[in-house]
Amino acid sequence: MIPFKISKEEVNELPLAQFEGEIFLVTEEEDIEEITDFLSKQSIIGFDTETKPSFKKGQKNEVSLLQLSTSTQAFLFRLNHTGFSIPLRNLMEKESVIKVGAAVHDDLIGLKRLTDSFYPQSFFDLNDQLKKVGFHNVGVRNLCAMVLGIRISKSEQVSNWEAEELTEKQRRYAATDAWACLEIYEKLKKEGYLEGLI
Repeated sequence: MIPFKISKEEVNELPLAQFEGEIFLVTEEEDIEEITDFLSKQSIIGFDTETKPSFKKGQKNEVSLLQLSTSTQAFLFRLNHTGFSIPLRNLMEKESVIKVGAAVHDDLIGLKRLTDSFYPQSFFDLNDQLKKVGFHNVGVRNLCAMVLGIRISKSEQVSNWEAEELTEKQRRYAATDAWACLEIYEKLKKEGYLEGLI
């Protein structure tokens, strides 16, 4: 049975885990089309974004990284280098590909600020949907603990996502967040928790 609530202490006792698959950092616009062609053939992918934190009141930074993941490969699109290009927007608007994330609403607001025409389709927000099923704790870290039995690190969350080079730790963290959302969804679906939600 998957628990619907968990304490901080219980999360901290779990083994630390992260995405162990291949990570592709996408910094050139010309590489995007081939990758989005591949991803558009998937029925479901993990989704997340990262934004450089702002420590000044009223100052908001733009989304700098978009992460999309299959169970074995993660693609990190550096939007601050490539922009939110048409092939990426098309993928985000594709109805046949389910994009699974947590707190998706905020991510989509950030992406909408990058373009004047963006109509996202087929997003599944774990936070919103799992509350309907009875989960008390949501968020990627809590859900990883309850559903997958692992603890994921959040230490890179407030790092500089616009840095010239992303560190190996940043890449792994970013990939893990998108991949974890997909894994949580797949396991809950397999065990029948998502009946009536999809």
